[in-house]
Amino acid sequence: MLTTLTRLLKKWRASRDGGHQLDALLAIANKSAPYADRSEWLIELAHWIRRGREVQQSNNEATTEQATEQAATPATPRSNPAHTRIRYLLHVLDRNPTWKANVAGILRALLRESDGLSLLCDAGMPVHSGFFGALFERLEASLIPPAPNRRDLTAIVTLMFSADHDAEWIAALPTDLLIRIRALFDYEPDEAETQNTAPFSLDLLAALHNLTCQISSTGLSQIVRSRIGEVDASDTRETSDVRIAMEKQPFYRLTRAMLAVEAAHQSVAAGEPQDKLLHEVNYLRLLLDECRSATDKVFAHLYRNGVSVDIVFQVERMRMRIVRAEHLLNAWMAQDDPHAGARLTAELVNANHASQSVAHLVRSNFSLLARKVVEYSADTGEHYIARDRAEYLKMLRMAAGGGLVTVVTVCVKFAITGVHLQAMLEGLLAGINYAASFLLMHFLHFSLATKQPAMTAPTLARELDGTGTPAGVDSFVSSVMALMRTQAAAVLGNVLLVFPVCFGVQLLWHALFNANIISPEKAHATLHSFSLIGPTPFYAALTGVLLWSSSLIAGWADNWFVLHRVGDALAYNRRLRLTLGAAGAARLAQACRSNVAGVVGNITLGLMLGLVPAILTAFAFTFEVRHVTLSAGSIGVALGVLGKDALKLPELWWAVAGVGSMAILNVAVSFALAFYMAVRSRDLRRNAVRSLRGAIWQRVFQRPQELFWPTKTAPDSK
Repeated sequence: MLTTLTRLLKKWRASRDGGHQLDALLAIANKSAPYADRSEWLIELAHWIRRGREVQQSNNEATTEQATEQAATPATPRSNPAHTRIRYLLHVLDRNPTWKANVAGILRALLRESDGLSLLCDAGMPVHSGFFGALFERLEASLIPPAPNRRDLTAIVTLMFSADHDAEWIAALPTDLLIRIRALFDYEPDEAETQNTAPFSLDLLAALHNLTCQISSTGLSQIVRSRIGEVDASDTRETSDVRIAMEKQPFYRLTRAMLAVEAAHQSVAAGEPQDKLLHEVNYLRLLLDECRSATDKVFAHLYRNGVSVDIVFQVERMRMRIVRAEHLLNAWMAQDDPHAGARLTAELVNANHASQSVAHLVRSNFSLLARKVVEYSADTGEHYIARDRAEYLKMLRMAAGGGLVTVVTVCVKFAITGVHLQAMLEGLLAGINYAASFLLMHFLHFSLATKQPAMTAPTLARELDGTGTPAGVDSFVSSVMALMRTQAAAVLGNVLLVFPVCFGVQLLWHALFNANIISPEKAHATLHSFSLIGPTPFYAALTGVLLWSSSLIAGWADNWFVLHRVGDALAYNRRLRLTLGAAGAARLAQACRSNVAGVVGNITLGLMLGLVPAILTAFAFTFEVRHVTLSAGSIGVALGVLGKDALKLPELWWAVAGVGSMAILNVAVSFALAFYMAVRSRDLRRNAVRSLRGAIWQRVFQRPQELFWPTKTAPDSK
């Protein structure tokens, strides 16, 4: 059955007038009600404060007092509805002592009967030790909100302050309101409350002790300890040296420093001077700052030696605890400052709100992995930007070689489709064909034009770091011009070779065997499928997504190889050393390190180009790969089958236009996705990138020839 307070709350929710709603709500406040009823009452009071409408006061006396207070405190932001409502609430309570006593009793009981450590220590901190555990935890919390009968301050805060802007208006509370709120908590306590209620400062101290223990435990764990810094083997002559080095770590001394602070606090409570307490607190602050610096070393180690999402999660959670401990320490030392409590409350509300966000968890823990993956692509992409004439001609040769390999790929593709196998098996064989061709290009150092944008975009994003100076802007613009010029050369090198060679192969095949590679019907169907009028642009854009995905997987593979130190395992493998010798094993390890990302990226790209269309067509929607180089070769074969009469067919020229759209969309989509990820991994603002567009257009209008041919001298070359 519903309690009396719950029934009254239902009637209160039906009211529309803000002032009457507050009167009705304060009238049913009962500090002796059950815990769940009091929690529900506080939640409704918080919702009334957050509602955002100005209170229509029906009392001239209240209006006069509010105007007087605002005149006395001109810094009070009248535009904040939450502040106005709190001011009106406090005025109504001052005029009704009975209501004020009940509200004060409910607030004190909330702090006394609820678990405050859960809010002070755990709000915003993931409970699970791994990334995916925390992910499912947040998904579950978003589906099942906490119940108000939980004796947990985190649950009450979650239900009371659920909006994004709550932390802002709490932190901006003016001084006069903070003083009156503190006075409300101390209004007419019962004798039993005075005897049984511990000061909130003790909760802060207990929470600080809890956090320092957790920080110390994580900092001394193997995943952090092994990455803070390695002891120089030349200086380590005894085992005890390693132990001494560990004892110098701030995590090892943190718990002792916290115990010293607690002992000094007890001495102050016994009447001793505060000098010792201030000394111990300053030492604790120093250790927390050193712990923060140590976490930076861990992230630097991860960046150099491979990134694991779970390790990033653990270290990021430790960093959050360090920041929380600093906030608690500041609030504990500034108990007489009302703004310190407001800042702490706002930080807890903001952290608790962030702890419910799945997007925040993913963004905060994948940023370093994204940066590592992007940096691999940036290092690789530098080789695909021709900054002078020699590099430009080299790129043309590499693209021509890639087009020559693609001729074989196109012929094998037609042979596979001519067998008319089951769709999934045909997709698998096509994927193997593509993967073999891409691997051959990789080891022959040839180039496939559409693979380059996903590699070169991170290179440009890395150069954004230096755009704060005119020289940096000029260097970035020069790189953009070189990139567009190189992409055009790569596409032309692929297409201008694959088209005529495929055409010649068809003619040669017909001359030798009196047969065609494909039937005339298949040739017509091929031209029709590439037409610009139809789904070709959409398919080309999706193909660009696959091209970008392969570069992402290649970066992940490179990170995995480095993270697990596979190169060292190969170089020091006993059997490899016995078989190849120490130098041979080292060369094998280096070769694997140099090619693992390329091999994985090319294999996955080939398999995706073959299998993804079959899978999507079977389970979602019709999809076919539209790759500019492969399609240009297919048109060459089809033209050889149909002969010169095909030049009069509109479908041929619509297919040529479709290949042009493929060239644009394959490159543009893969480049845009890679560039967006690179910018996000470097935490660059969108307006900073947008400001460079004018400089790029200015260079295009001033020196348009750079889009097609590099200048004779390359002052911006690197």
